[in-house]
Amino acid sequence: MIRPPEDRFRVWRRLAVGVTTVAALALAPVAASAQSLIRDAEIEATLRADSEPIFRAAGLNPADVKINIVNDAELNAFVAGGQQVFLNTGMILATENPDQLRGVIAHEAGHIAGGHIARSGDAMRAGIQPLILTLALGALAAFAGRPDAGAAILSSSNYFATLSVLSYSRVQESAADQAALGYLQTAGYSGRGLADFFRQYQFQEVFSQARRYSYFQSHPISSERVAALRTRVDAASNRDRTPSAESVERHTVMKAKLDAFLRPPGHTFVRYPESDTRFAARYARAIAYYRDAQPDRSITMIDALIAEHPDNPYLWELKGQINFESGRIAASEAPYRRAVALAPENPLLRVGLAQTLVALGPTKFDDAIANLQHSLARERDNPLGWRLLGQAYDGKNMPGLARLAAAEEHFHGNDLRGAFTFATRARALLAAGTPDHRRATDIVMASEPTQRELREMAREERVGG
Repeated sequence: MIRPPEDRFRVWRRLAVGVTTVAALALAPVAASAQSLIRDAEIEATLRADSEPIFRAAGLNPADVKINIVNDAELNAFVAGGQQVFLNTGMILATENPDQLRGVIAHEAGHIAGGHIARSGDAMRAGIQPLILTLALGALAAFAGRPDAGAAILSSSNYFATLSVLSYSRVQESAADQAALGYLQTAGYSGRGLADFFRQYQFQEVFSQARRYSYFQSHPISSERVAALRTRVDAASNRDRTPSAESVERHTVMKAKLDAFLRPPGHTFVRYPESDTRFAARYARAIAYYRDAQPDRSITMIDALIAEHPDNPYLWELKGQINFESGRIAASEAPYRRAVALAPENPLLRVGLAQTLVALGPTKFDDAIANLQHSLARERDNPLGWRLLGQAYDGKNMPGLARLAAAEEHFHGNDLRGAFTFATRARALLAAGTPDHRRATDIVMASEPTQRELREMAREERVGG
């Protein structure tokens, strides 16, 4: 769940990776702060639809580029830790249309393809794992009045990580701009959005470094740069191509959803009044009523939207989420199942369904396990998925597999000591020579065991043999 800054669970935000910029041409680690990375199936799908043609045009494999959404109102975007793009919610909300956001993504792809990211040993070793704070899963039981249960979802996840962020020179910025325009042209998009976005913030060049938006601290802007962009855009064959109505609608819905989840309900009701009958506005109001502790009114509005768009998996997902977090666990199963049926390859939707199935108890554990295995096969670095799998295995009295799932959860959460502990326990419970036993051994070896621990493990192997 994307939570407003003032909500009573704001303390969880201190668990997450913080984002800042560094001095020009300097490379420095980013300390953890109050900002978190968030997940949402619908928003991620929108970003993927817009970005994958750009990544392919840049010669990048879209499957290898991860887009992370940072819950930060500051206007910023950057790449770090290899092929990882970070977009602040403030950046997404600041873009006026899909082409502007595509332009920003293409520019960041230019930095990746151009090799502008310096890699230090710390950056290579650091785990960059988002908090699984999803619009679909989010605070879960916490918003149903059970903060203890909600906190348990995150309690063992260590998401502090070191990010290495490069502040680029003007030469690199120009190179990334020119590359971005080429990618946009190849992808069939207009570069006008990128030029318009930078022109919109051209006034930043007169500010001191400290007063600039974070994005323009690390991506220096100038009148010459904007002029060069516009000259090339005006000469491009795609310059007057406009985004499709479908992509504009996706962008509008994405911004409305972020607005409704990140800002107080009162803000949403003002921004999207009852007189606004657009789909995005009604969607935002449904979310706002839910966040305003009016779940019945929210569900009524969502049902009306579903009646118009019965094949929209994200509406069904939201209905399942609201039922779950309002304590109506049984009522959440059917909407989540419908969401999964409509988008069976989406791993986050399956985790949402599995959350409900685990909560429903023993008769649903096998189904939960099947959905989690399907989800984790596509997205192995989801600690919440592993946590739920461990709970289901525990419920079925399968302690070896439960400890192995816990080891995976800690490993993908960058808690190597926790991963080592649970993987060691799993090895003691799993049959030697099986794939699960070998996986537990792999986690042990990858968790930086001490020489004493290695000797002890070898001794146990000899005794066991």
